[in-house]
Amino acid sequence: MTGAARLMSGIILITVPTIQYGGYFLLTSLMNKSSGYMDNPLRQSFFRAGHAHAGVIVILSLVCQLLADAAALPEPLVWLARVTIPLAAILIPMGFFFAVLQPNASKAGSAVDFIYLGAISLAVGVFTLGAGLLRGFWVA
Repeated sequence: MTGAARLMSGIILITVPTIQYGGYFLLTSLMNKSSGYMDNPLRQSFFRAGHAHAGVIVILSLVCQLLADAAALPEPLVWLARVTIPLAAILIPMGFFFAVLQPNASKAGSAVDFIYLGAISLAVGVFTLGAGLLRGFWVA
């Protein structure tokens, strides 16, 4: 494992307690009838999606740090992949959570744009990394 992969993996792992807190928040919201959480299906769906995306993309980010070590790309493109994938693990959940912050939200707010921005970040990162891995396969 390179130093860059170790650095980014360490940073990514430090974010895991925020995902754990999200799970705790969801559990307490479900258990506390006065929270109003169960009264708003849109908010339930957005909060679940935000929590799930955070966890899955963080795991993907950790795997991609190791894969980036094997990519045949110029260093700036390797760093693009190293950063944009975990960035998506922040932006996408942020969009899901902030779009329905109000307990009585009946439609998603403008923060939903963070979901799209995160999706672009994720696509750029995984495409770059995938291309670098395939380039290494054919060039080597």
